[in-house]
Amino acid sequence: MKGPQREPRVAAAPRYHRIRRLAIGLTLMAMVVLAGWWQRLWLLGGGYLLVTVLGLLGLLGLLGLRHYLHLRRREASLRIAALAFETHLGMLITDAEGRILKVNRTFTRITGYREEEVVGRNPRMLSAGRHDDAFYRRLWRQVKRQGSWQGEIWSRHRSGEVFPEWLTISAVRDDRGQLTHYVATFSDISRRKAAEQEIHQLAFFDPLTGLPNRRLLLDRLQSALKDSRRNGQFGALLYLDLDNFKRVNDSRGHHQGDELLQHIARQLEGVLRDVDTLARLGGDEFAVLLQDLGQDQEEVERVAERVTHKLLGVLQTPVMLGAEPLTMTGSIGITLFRDPERTVDEVLQQADMALFQAKKAGRNTLSFFDPAIQARVQARARLEADLRQALPRGQLRLHYQRQVDADARVCGLEALLRWQHPERGMVSPGEFIPLAEESRLIIAIGDWALEATCRQLARWAGEPAMAGLTVSVNVSPQQFHEPDFVEQVEAILARTGAPARRLKLEVTETLFVHDRDDARDKMLRLKAQGVTFALDDFGTGYSSLAYLKRLPLDQLKIDQSFVHDLLEEEASAAIVASTIALAESLGLEVIAEGVETEAQRAWLTTHGCQAFQGYLFGRPVPASELMIAVA
Repeated sequence: MKGPQREPRVAAAPRYHRIRRLAIGLTLMAMVVLAGWWQRLWLLGGGYLLVTVLGLLGLLGLLGLRHYLHLRRREASLRIAALAFETHLGMLITDAEGRILKVNRTFTRITGYREEEVVGRNPRMLSAGRHDDAFYRRLWRQVKRQGSWQGEIWSRHRSGEVFPEWLTISAVRDDRGQLTHYVATFSDISRRKAAEQEIHQLAFFDPLTGLPNRRLLLDRLQSALKDSRRNGQFGALLYLDLDNFKRVNDSRGHHQGDELLQHIARQLEGVLRDVDTLARLGGDEFAVLLQDLGQDQEEVERVAERVTHKLLGVLQTPVMLGAEPLTMTGSIGITLFRDPERTVDEVLQQADMALFQAKKAGRNTLSFFDPAIQARVQARARLEADLRQALPRGQLRLHYQRQVDADARVCGLEALLRWQHPERGMVSPGEFIPLAEESRLIIAIGDWALEATCRQLARWAGEPAMAGLTVSVNVSPQQFHEPDFVEQVEAILARTGAPARRLKLEVTETLFVHDRDDARDKMLRLKAQGVTFALDDFGTGYSSLAYLKRLPLDQLKIDQSFVHDLLEEEASAAIVASTIALAESLGLEVIAEGVETEAQRAWLTTHGCQAFQGYLFGRPVPASELMIAVA
């Protein structure tokens, strides 16, 4: 049992061990094989993990480096911005409503305001007040449309001093286009402007007298010629040369000669309008440019002649140089211009030739380039010389023209001046009265006419046919504005014994353009004596309702130019009708002068006029003839 039973175990053992060894071998082989794979797996996993960790660390490092570099760049930008903000330009930043948020140190240096004084305030606090609202509207309109504006503007320092600046305003918007801030930069350009002014002064003005020099005169003459062609008005160029100025330099030295030129420059400027140009051409030569003198050539001639006489007159005013007075004279050449083809060179040459003629004529005189004009000037000069002798030689006369009421009864007279010239016969008042006014002879002539009228009034006071008549006499503005005019009238009334209530003084509207209160005071003083006043030539001059209301007038005289045209021109008729209605509403008498036809009288009567004067009722005649006619 044992034998058979043990043999099978002995035979099975080698197979088991072989299988076991095979399994162990396979296991070992698998372990060897698998051991390499796990190693690789661990190696790969660990490497991947390491790479991942290193990548994360690198990314974090890169992000950190990038942030660090950004901070550095931001710090650099802030440093640059801070440096830029503290620049040589004044800077200010406002919010969208215009409230100041920040300013730099240059702002304080230029304006005088510290930052704490301006923060929260509006930049308009710096306004100098030299720009109008339209200027600022244009400025902000451009900022709104274009985002910025720049230009010159006047600003005010904290001390109150005004200075020019160059200003730039920019609007700042966010990513959505919404306005967030305004940034303004500016610089004080006072020195630049002063330098520009100095350059301009040296280029265009005479350093001794400060007058425009030849270059500026030529520029203005060129512009004057263009304006003359466009508006049809005459201009004039005057060349003035001092007579014998070289002797002043030789005898008194160049220093006093320069002082004399400076004094003369100031004196000449004093008689010219602001729109006129007085220039020094060099040495003792000056030029005067007159513009917009009018379109009537003869009137322009008189204006130019009158200005020239004023210039010659101021030259003869004694000048104290050192211890002795000095009197100068000058010669002036004149040329008028309006011709569209006239050039600057031609005008200059004509003025120079006219000056040569003036010097040739004996100096201390004037000469026009145009022979015809010069002939008229010489004729006026002779007439003025004769007029100066007319009063002392008894050549002046008074004629009287009747004034009638609605029933054609004589209610008053007007004394009219006449000049009986020994050679020319009766000279028209329209010719010699303007000449008397220009030369101020009208004052003496007016005083004579007033006294002669009062003497005649005194004689008529004893004649029943004439005693009730009022006599009016014209008073020129020059005569009326004399300081002692009221005293003169009172003295004449006392001297002649004329009844003051029968004396009517006729004045013109130009009397009230200047110093209206003085005129009113004088009129009231004379009205207290019984004298009455008529306003002559109403509607042709100043014509303000204000003075009609305030001045103590008694009568309005409708100018003959309106009466002459009232039947042909609706405008003249309307003016006359309005004047009559106005006089009635103000409680004033009204008289129409220049009535020559029955149709004119009828129209005037229909419209309420109750007094008339004109050839229809008689021409001016001497007092002796008038008495016979009235009687």
